Amino acid sequence: VGNKAEWDVGVAKESVNRKAEITLNPDNGFWTMILRNGNEYWACEEPSKRLDLSVKPRKIRVCLDYEGGKVSFYNSDNKSHIYTFTGTFTEKLYPYFCPCNTDGGKNTEHLKICPQIVTIQEDGGFIPASK
Repeated sequence: VGNKAEWDVGVAKESVNRKAEITLNPDNGFWTMILRNGNEYWACEEPSKRLDLSVKPRKIRVCLDYEGGKVSFYNSDNKSHIYTFTGTFTEKLYPYFCPCNTDGGKNTEHLKICPQIVTIQEDGGFIPASK
């Protein structure tokens, strides 16, 4: 997320409507956190929850525990927990991200997807899935 002033990151259900105006919240199939106005972090619940972060994250790690019903967000730089959604997932989930508009040149930095080692945990053991 770097130094962007606005962004959205999280996961979305396969069946979300991508052709209409969307409201980000779990009832609509989105488990996301967003940044607005350069310093307002929100967990997109219903209603949205303002997140008080002492450090501005430059990298966000999104962790999905499908069977456990959790989507968690972490500051990758200092490994601190930001927020966790809980619920029940019944269909495929996909990464969701939005760089938001450029806001007259104030939000032009790109969103970057950083490579990470992906691991899948099954029956108490870890299985490396990819690099």
